[in-house]
Amino acid sequence: MATVSRLASRLVVLCIVLESSVLAEFQIVETDSHGLRITHNGHPFAEYVVDQGNKPYLWRVHGPTGKLMTRAYPMEDVEGERKDHPHHRGITFGHEGINGVDTWAEEKTFVDYLDNPNRAEWAQGRLDALGRIVHREYEELSASAAQARFVEICDYHDRNGQKILAEKRTVTFRVTTNHRWIDFDQELIASEGDLHFEDKKDSGLSIRIPTSMDVDSKLGGKIINSEGQTDKEAWSQPANWCDYHGPVDGETVGVAILNHPSSFRHPTRWHVRTYGLFTANPFASKQFDSANPDAAFVLKQGESLKLFHRFVFHSGNAETGKIAEAYDQYASEKR
Repeated sequence: MATVSRLASRLVVLCIVLESSVLAEFQIVETDSHGLRITHNGHPFAEYVVDQGNKPYLWRVHGPTGKLMTRAYPMEDVEGERKDHPHHRGITFGHEGINGVDTWAEEKTFVDYLDNPNRAEWAQGRLDALGRIVHREYEELSASAAQARFVEICDYHDRNGQKILAEKRTVTFRVTTNHRWIDFDQELIASEGDLHFEDKKDSGLSIRIPTSMDVDSKLGGKIINSEGQTDKEAWSQPANWCDYHGPVDGETVGVAILNHPSSFRHPTRWHVRTYGLFTANPFASKQFDSANPDAAFVLKQGESLKLFHRFVFHSGNAETGKIAEAYDQYASEKR
């Protein structure tokens, strides 16, 4: 009987160890709609959506304390949230003008203007330029104790469904003691012919933060970049990193975007707004300031450009979140 009891105890301990091991690992699961769900330690980290709007996006991104770090609109209607710019969906990428094709905005952005006689022609022109970033396939879905990762191939289409370029997108999720990281590595490939990238401020890699965090809500939200510029002064300025922090459900939390030194046109400019848009944009110059040179360029057929960014979700502000130190670590890594 004693032998059976000891065996049962060992089995219980083994089950606990196995359960802990499973929960401590990342998991990445493909959903019915070809999107993804990423968890860590049994808790939600992020969801990837590929079948809504006109481009893929990460939404319901959770910070290190479990707080939601992305605005719910337009995916959900939450009382008290700003309802502007319906194309600002979680974390996403788009460009207003590649060969005249706009993947930044979407139909919902302009349809309400079609009944306005002063804006109808403008709105119709913008609608005619709209394109799509279309999920083609995942080359990799992997998860371990250290990280979760997906490698995705996307195709950029014009309004008529004609492909204009391809993108290889590698997104990696990690957790440290005080941070949650998302590495967003992109390769834009001129697969179909030459590409003309226009100088557009509405372009780049974006996150739309929760309304309570934004500066305009006057609840303590703040923007600061690596050069010490804050709030409105940080808009359009080049910097190694930029941080946006403020309260969510009574707790001060933040997100920084780090721009790797090997990324295209490092240090990037920041299309970061006090109402909650937060974008790393290396594609604009003159649209930010008419005194600047035009940043338009041509990517020749067969060539590619690479963008490397890290989202760092943290508690507290940029100083307590050690964003400068996080950037130094990131910059030392080879991409």
